[in-house]
Amino acid sequence: MKIAGAPISWGVCEVPGWGHVLDPKTVLGEMASLGLEATELGPPDYLPSEPDELRKLLDEHGLQLVGGFLAVTLHTDVEATVKEADRVARLLAAAGADVLVLAAATGLDGYDERPDLTDDEWRTLVATAARVRDTAARHGLRTVLHPHVGTHVERTAEVERFLADSDLPLCLDTGHLLIGGTDPVELARRHPERIGHVHLKDVRADIAATVRSGETGYMAAVQQRMYVPLGDGDVDVRALVELLRDRGYPGWLVLEQDTALSADDPVDAPVQDTARSLAHLTQFTG
Repeated sequence: MKIAGAPISWGVCEVPGWGHVLDPKTVLGEMASLGLEATELGPPDYLPSEPDELRKLLDEHGLQLVGGFLAVTLHTDVEATVKEADRVARLLAAAGADVLVLAAATGLDGYDERPDLTDDEWRTLVATAARVRDTAARHGLRTVLHPHVGTHVERTAEVERFLADSDLPLCLDTGHLLIGGTDPVELARRHPERIGHVHLKDVRADIAATVRSGETGYMAAVQQRMYVPLGDGDVDVRALVELLRDRGYPGWLVLEQDTALSADDPVDAPVQDTARSLAHLTQFTG
């Protein structure tokens, strides 16, 4: 199975004030040192936004580009959203990626607050996701919808509603789904045909429960190390990967351990954690 990395495992996030951000050459170099052959793009403009520069940087580290995460409002500001999706899709395609990972952002900074949507806003969200899909397709990209904490597709009811109302496949993110109350293995078992991309995370269910209840904000939970290396948390990673393999999932497994780095963290913490995740994963992927 194809395994990729992602800058978020090195603490690189679009949220203001998230934490210390390592430079791209350090992050990509450490990915390559682990034998990873591909990465996602990371936050907007973290990696070069000019295709030739981006390809050159990736080539220097022997990495290919899998895709990129795009958190934009789908329920409002539709034309601006489609324009931004076109810009990102153009870059991804030019750099050799094949998937746009779309999230239904609230329009607020960060992922700690989430206003409710009206039914009309939900219908706009679904329609805009379809427009983003069509825009990305013109650049040769697939689009998947990423259920994500602090977005408008987070909880189990919203995931099921989106599956019913839209034909977009999902990015099955094991951590965000579990935090939102969805068993990722059961979701993959019931909807194998809707799994278009996979983010492999492991989380501590005790901290996840406090996020779900509203007791702990998302950023604070990440800082409390809610995310842990694969095998150290409460996601049944092995069951999920074996199910995907048995169902013939052809895509990438992207290792993600959402991390917020402080000045006191060991400089090698991200690469060591990712190495542990890889070691766990290769026990049953070969």
